[in-house]
Amino acid sequence: MTQTVESLFDTGLERYKAGDAVADLIPVFKEVCDRAPKSSPAWTCLAWLYLLDNKANFAYKAAQKAVKLNPQDPQARVNLAIAMLETGQKGLREHVDFAQQLIFVNPDWRDEILNSIEDGLSRKPDWQSLVKIKGWLFNE
Repeated sequence: MTQTVESLFDTGLERYKAGDAVADLIPVFKEVCDRAPKSSPAWTCLAWLYLLDNKANFAYKAAQKAVKLNPQDPQARVNLAIAMLETGQKGLREHVDFAQQLIFVNPDWRDEILNSIEDGLSRKPDWQSLVKIKGWLFNE
């Protein structure tokens, strides 16, 4: 029996939290995105996985879709900014500033972004782009 898109997404998240390899999870989230192309959370997750897997060009495209679908998602903006930094794109500051405004008005989003950054650095400790974005977001 084929899993529903929601259960596939939830299973993928659980596997991520359990520490499954990023390379094993990318196909799961690609399938979710293929089956639910208007799901901003799915595109946001796929972009994050691509970033962790050093596939910045793929991450950039996925993050662009996530932001287009939900411009108010600070994680999608952060992912896009990281991907832009890693691919040498211009205009990333507007996404950092917008994410900064979003996390300023919603403390829950602030905590989510901080947790995401810490998770990213625990999985990829030498991630300079993420360190740079963190510094810009939180004025460190």
